[in-house]
Amino acid sequence: MRTTLRTAGVAVRAMLVFTLLLGVGYMLLITAVGQIALPFAANGSLIRTADGQVAGSQLIGQSFTDADGNALPQYFQSRPSAAGDGYDSAASSGSNLGPENDDLISSIEERTAAAVELDGSGGIPADALTASASGLDPDISVANAERQVARVAEARGLSASEVESLVDAHTIPRDLGYLGDPRVNVVALNRALDAL
Repeated sequence: MRTTLRTAGVAVRAMLVFTLLLGVGYMLLITAVGQIALPFAANGSLIRTADGQVAGSQLIGQSFTDADGNALPQYFQSRPSAAGDGYDSAASSGSNLGPENDDLISSIEERTAAAVELDGSGGIPADALTASASGLDPDISVANAERQVARVAEARGLSASEVESLVDAHTIPRDLGYLGDPRVNVVALNRALDAL
């Protein structure tokens, strides 16, 4: 009896020590390292206005539309979202629709018509028509950004070369020089346009 009670007591004490050490201490250590070494990333990669207000995150896309859901011509348009209305991070998910699914085909046809109406026909990149796996992708392909340059420049009264320069400045190269494709963060690019 005494051995069983002693074993149970040791087990409970060990559980409490390891809970404090690994469940609390480890999390505090990792949080401190993140805040010291990478504070921007550790705090959500937040984009702030000139007066310090949070305007978004570099990690989550945003919708640049009017109250009726129509694309605002003075802004680069983000990749379509599969996360409900807009880019609700609480509803992050892909559509999980297969290539022959009627709903997917219908949504691609609708997005194609909207892209043609907004920027003309021809050369519509796939990322302008399909949502990402998370439905919250903040980035678009360089081809998608370049396709929108003329419209944005005209709507803002800027030259195409000025807008192209901003696209070039906000193009993110391949990770480690070879992973993925170059991409453009739409939220950061549109904030830079507003700052002009």
